[in-house]
Amino acid sequence: MSRVKIKFPAETPLIECFIPVRITDINYGNHLGNDRLLAILHEARVQCLAQWKFTELNAGGNSLIMADVMIAYRGEAFYGDVLQIKIFTGEISERSFDLLYDISTERNNQQISIAQAKTAMVCFDYEIRKVTLLKDELKARLKGL
Repeated sequence: MSRVKIKFPAETPLIECFIPVRITDINYGNHLGNDRLLAILHEARVQCLAQWKFTELNAGGNSLIMADVMIAYRGEAFYGDVLQIKIFTGEISERSFDLLYDISTERNNQQISIAQAKTAMVCFDYEIRKVTLLKDELKARLKGL
């Protein structure tokens, strides 16, 4: 079986945020549920946009919609862990871009990889329900300018 592989760029992340694992994030296996990790990635993405005074409905003139997600699980996260999430820019096209997430936690003075993920974000106009072009302001932020 082939495994998901995500290649991270060498540059500095767009943001590094810290999100605690709550009791409501824990599943019957007594670890972070896969559905909850997706919600945590959403929170991290919103924090990334907020640092630029953007939202998912107005990111430099673009609204955003998630087209796909890929998650490679590396380890378990537990209640009380604080997830360190680094977000990087992946591929950028004229209508979409990828965000790459490196998720880890520190436990017993050791950094533990929890997961790596990629979301493909598409520029979308919710009024006309169509994909739109990526505007220069958002593109510049994604490129670290």
